[in-house]
Amino acid sequence: MTNRIIELQGITADFEAEDAAQIEDFRVKMLGKKGALTLLFEEFRQYQGSKKEVGKMLNDLKAAVVQRIAECGTGIAPPAAAIPDPTRPASVASTGSRHPVSAMRGKILTIFEHMGFAVAEGPEIEDDRRVFGALNFPPEHPARDMQDTFFVAQSGSPDNPILLRTHTSSVQVRTLESQRPPVRVVCPGRVYRSEAISARAHCMFHQVEGLYVDRGVSFADLKQVLLCFAKEMFGSKASIRLRPSYFPFTEPSAEMDVSCTLCAGKGCGVCKGTGWLEIAGCGMVHPNVLRNCGVDPALYSGFAFGMGIERLIMLKYQERDLRLFFENDVRFLRQFKMAG
Repeated sequence: MTNRIIELQGITADFEAEDAAQIEDFRVKMLGKKGALTLLFEEFRQYQGSKKEVGKMLNDLKAAVVQRIAECGTGIAPPAAAIPDPTRPASVASTGSRHPVSAMRGKILTIFEHMGFAVAEGPEIEDDRRVFGALNFPPEHPARDMQDTFFVAQSGSPDNPILLRTHTSSVQVRTLESQRPPVRVVCPGRVYRSEAISARAHCMFHQVEGLYVDRGVSFADLKQVLLCFAKEMFGSKASIRLRPSYFPFTEPSAEMDVSCTLCAGKGCGVCKGTGWLEIAGCGMVHPNVLRNCGVDPALYSGFAFGMGIERLIMLKYQERDLRLFFENDVRFLRQFKMAG
């Protein structure tokens, strides 16, 4: 084996090249999968002699081959095809765009900011009191159960455990605790619920909720704000309707529907023939919520509303699979760049 190594050392030292093709041919013959040096390393595994001495010779030979290839490559001009053509027109680089959730979030906030609402944000890890207790959720409410809420293990007190917020209403509580009325804010952010991931549900999604508390605030004010939002978001011909509903933190409560923009309210597959699409929940702030936040309900009243950002995108662009917003598929995201 040592004789073969010495022979290859001589071949390496004498090697000269006139072009890149000769260098590549030498590299393959020496270092390729079936090259001379590769076969020697395989043979070395079964070698019974002085492995320390022969191993050093092999490593020195490999280093010499690599060095010789580098030396021969210096000064050899690359093939003509590899030389850039300075007269070729520049290629247009593909530019990125905002994620549809970020773009829709920005559009929603802009609409409400034009109506005088400020933006308020808060932590995603909250305590039970701000997520449930202060919002008039009774202790036995099913939303507190493990199947609906992600509780953070070994955190907080037994009476006020720590959890991942299930809605951004906790930011409204923080705002009322730190700021005296009048209060007019919108609260965007991620929320978490323990749900099986499917085309219509996810364990994480995004919300925007709004709160307005002042003297003399009425349900008519709520309806006018939501109507203005619908016309800005879906067009001047959009109309809304409010259906009675129930939420622990509002009384009276309502579900907000907007007229289907695809069929102009005549009925189609997207609106299931009703001519309406549900986009938000809303209502007048429950007096108990005001008391829990240190606000006197005898002096102040207010309204609140909340909507899912992904749901608005799905309705506006007729997307049917919620999971697509979290998979970062460029083919999917590029559609929203073209849609503006």
